[in-house]
Amino acid sequence: MHMLSINNIVKQYADHRALDDVSIQIEKGTIFGLLGPNGAGKTSLIRIITQITAPDSGYILFNDVPLQPEHITKIGYLPEERGLYKKMQIGDQLLYLAQLKGLPKEEAKKRIKHWFEKMEMQSWWNKKVEDLSKGMQQKVQFVATILHQPELLILDEPFSGFDPVNAEIIKNEILELHNNGTTIIFSTHRMESVEELCDNIALIHKSRKILDGPVTDIKNSYRENKYRVSYIGLRSIDPNETLFTVEKQLSDDYTTTLYLKIADGKTINQTLSYLIPQVEIQHVEEIIPTIHEIFIKEVTSINAN
Repeated sequence: MHMLSINNIVKQYADHRALDDVSIQIEKGTIFGLLGPNGAGKTSLIRIITQITAPDSGYILFNDVPLQPEHITKIGYLPEERGLYKKMQIGDQLLYLAQLKGLPKEEAKKRIKHWFEKMEMQSWWNKKVEDLSKGMQQKVQFVATILHQPELLILDEPFSGFDPVNAEIIKNEILELHNNGTTIIFSTHRMESVEELCDNIALIHKSRKILDGPVTDIKNSYRENKYRVSYIGLRSIDPNETLFTVEKQLSDDYTTTLYLKIADGKTINQTLSYLIPQVEIQHVEEIIPTIHEIFIKEVTSINAN
């Protein structure tokens, strides 16, 4: 079932087209990576999903019904540019924001207390936002985003401003929310986080969707029959360009590592059969492009045209 069905969205600002016929399907209960360079159109799409702005054409379905104002209470949005009231006490601020999302006051207090304990923020209730470090402010903003237990959680650069320890804490909370059934849209430039967290991704560039699908399927579709082969010793091998070419060779005191491109129509088994009589193979690994490498390749290709 689709949590969010985005269909043929177009958004124009004066002479700039921010989104050009963008369609994306986001399955319920998944972590979906929304990727793209700065200015690609990601934020414009998020603003339409959260109903801050409206599309010029196209439509969005939320749980298979047209997106409506009342759906806002089922959505949590953590923007890249945080929006806390700097002079307001943190406890009162979270209470206010939770009630805006429809939580009764006593239930909101109960949930705030729970998250304060969970995130080790027990002493923060009477502190002001301006008295906190950027990372501590991010914690408060994260709690404000999830207090009402949204069905759809939109995270725009959620690790921005966090040190490694707190980034790990937030990552684990995101995974726990996902395990409990929350659908998450994850917008980031940290491609290692995409590989680690996301089930599916879409890449937007110059206002258009240029790639989408399951992370594993996308990575597999960019495989180039390249391998990393290590063997014991420093001796050279006899080349065989009908089987493979050596793109790079590295050596240390004990081993030699070859980066091989297998010839079209040939297999790694054939290559290993050729190498084994010459050297003692230690390790074989296929080189599958990372999401970062695929991102750079696609964006660079479009920019060059």
